Amino acid sequence: MNDLSPTRLWLMRAAFVGLALLLAFFHLLPLETTPRRWAGPDLLLAFACAWSLRRPEYVPAISLAAVFLLTDLLLQRPPGLLAVLALIGCENLKVRGRNLRDASFAAEWLAVTMVITLVTLGYRVILTLVMVPLPALPLSLSELGMTIISYPLVVAVSHGLMGVRKSAPGDLDPRGHRA
Repeated sequence: MNDLSPTRLWLMRAAFVGLALLLAFFHLLPLETTPRRWAGPDLLLAFACAWSLRRPEYVPAISLAAVFLLTDLLLQRPPGLLAVLALIGCENLKVRGRNLRDASFAAEWLAVTMVITLVTLGYRVILTLVMVPLPALPLSLSELGMTIISYPLVVAVSHGLMGVRKSAPGDLDPRGHRA
């Protein structure tokens, strides 16, 4: 199957939703009963950024919003806040994706780092403004750092196992236009 076929497009869209549900499932598993002093990476945000930058047609905005809203509800976070911030960040990456496709991986990693940092910072600022209790700063910083550090692994898994690669300059998008 080529990347333009409607079957592949819908299969990859379903794969993203399935991946998000799998990540949410493992996040909800009670693997530890004592609180930790550090937080693991936000793999859903990392995968969303990687897929949005590399193949934006695989992650439409409605899927991103629905998946992040569902995880907000399941993880008992303020409903919709992280969903909106992640959606804005991923849509920003989609817009910049064409310019970054010819750039090195370091430039891609830097762009994603800026987006993830701004999403985390925006989340904390908005929670502060509405006077909602914040997670401890070391937890937020460890999650941010772990997410940034795990991004190359997320890209390797996306590219190697799932076939989500950067579009080449001659590739066509789903509407038949040059990418």
